[in-house]
Formats: sequence, structure tokens, C-alpha cells
Amino acid sequence: MKWDRYPLAPVSGRGSPDDVAPSDWGRWREVAWHIPRLLSGLGPLGPRGPEDGPPALVFPGFLATDRTTMELRRALARAGWRAHPWLLGVNGGAKANTMELLASRLDAIWDGRPILLVGWSLGGMFARELAARVPEKVRAVVTLGSPFSGNLKTNTNVREFYERVAGHDVNVPPFERIGGKPPVPTLALWSRKDGIVAPAAARGLATEVDKAVEIDTHHMGFAVYRPALSRVVHEIRVFLTEMEGAEPVMGKKAAA
Repeated sequence: MKWDRYPLAPVSGRGSPDDVAPSDWGRWREVAWHIPRLLSGLGPLGPRGPEDGPPALVFPGFLATDRTTMELRRALARAGWRAHPWLLGVNGGAKANTMELLASRLDAIWDGRPILLVGWSLGGMFARELAARVPEKVRAVVTLGSPFSGNLKTNTNVREFYERVAGHDVNVPPFERIGGKPPVPTLALWSRKDGIVAPAAARGLATEVDKAVEIDTHHMGFAVYRPALSRVVHEIRVFLTEMEGAEPVMGKKAAA
């Protein structure tokens, strides 16, 4: 696994600051930071980007929707991807049929080419689980501030709220959780400024990802902050070039 910067490494018998979920203040700061950017989600919810662009499927975070990931999909589209929304409404947490619905969504946009899965926060955890189930249809998984590593009870500051809304213990989702690294190239993008997720939880261990890169943004910024989104798109291109041995071929036809 490659890191752009060496993080604070956990020390046996002593917790690392990277392992600790942000304070409650960080959570409210994230909400306040996001409110003035809500209008960026306006516009048609259909696929964006060149019609011949490589397919990408974007998953929103907890309590977010395709409106929240509009700027992220626009950034992918500008880079030549054919970026698709998940079209499953509000992400209210794991449900018994979540994986079946996501597999159906994958089938709906399948054109014979493997699909890039980009998941923000909880959406990234869903993307990893989906890739573990249908790796033959997945090109790679990119997680954005997703708490897939470590203790799920303590690696975010919204766990109790999540359990109340989703209706299940965070360690016992209503579908079988495969966990571990999906059998596809996996990129984890994380931030020390994240006000929701512990940095180590979004970075993962060497056995859980192929590459982890630090992005200078808040948790909400992974979906709406344009400078961060430009970096996200760049890192995806670099990662795929490293994994595939050649730069990805992007779309050029006029967008639908």
C-alpha cells in the first residue's frame, strides 16, 4: 500500500490520535460548513459526462442523496467519466435488501465494461461490500472519508445516531457483511480535517486497501468542495494508471 504522507502510526498499548473519532464539535462544524453549499445539488439527476465515457457509479453518504453528490458527479463528468447516480433516494443506512438493490443498479448501467464505484462515507462501505460480491463487474473502488477500518463503535462520532436511524447495531447490519479488502483495486481517500470519521478508519490498514491518499478537506468537502473534488478526480486517474499500467481512456462524445 502507498501513502502520500506517513500518518501517525499506532503504538502498541497507546492509542494514536488518528484512531480517535473527532469531537462532537467536529460534527456540528461539518453541518454548518455544508449548509451554504446545498444549492450545488440542483439540476437533472440523470447520468453526467460523455456518452462514451467509462462508467462510474456514485454512492452518497449517510442521510445524503444524489443531490448531495451532484458536484462530485459533475467533477467526474468533466474529467470524461460517465457518472451515474445511485437512484435509491436517501441513504438511511443498511437495509436487508441494500446489496440486492445496488447489484440491480450496477446491472442497469452495465455495458460490458467494468464500473468504477465511488462511495462517500457510508456509501464507500456499501461500495466495498458490493465489489466483494460482484468483482467481475467492478473496475475499482474509491472511498471518500469512509469509516471501513477499525472499531465501528468508536471510529465515528455519529454511531449512536446512525443506530437510531438505521435501526440496527452498527456491528450487525441486516445483511451478511463480507468485510476485508474487495478483490478489486481499492483506493482510500481520507483527511485529518474530517469532523466525522477518525483518520485511521478512513485510511485503512495495508491489508485493507491498495493505496491511501490524504486529501485536504472536511468530511462534507469530499462531496461538495470543488478544490477537493479536483484532487479526488486526479488521484483516481493516477491510481488507475498505476494499477492498470496505462492512463484510463476517457470519453469524448457530447454528454447526454
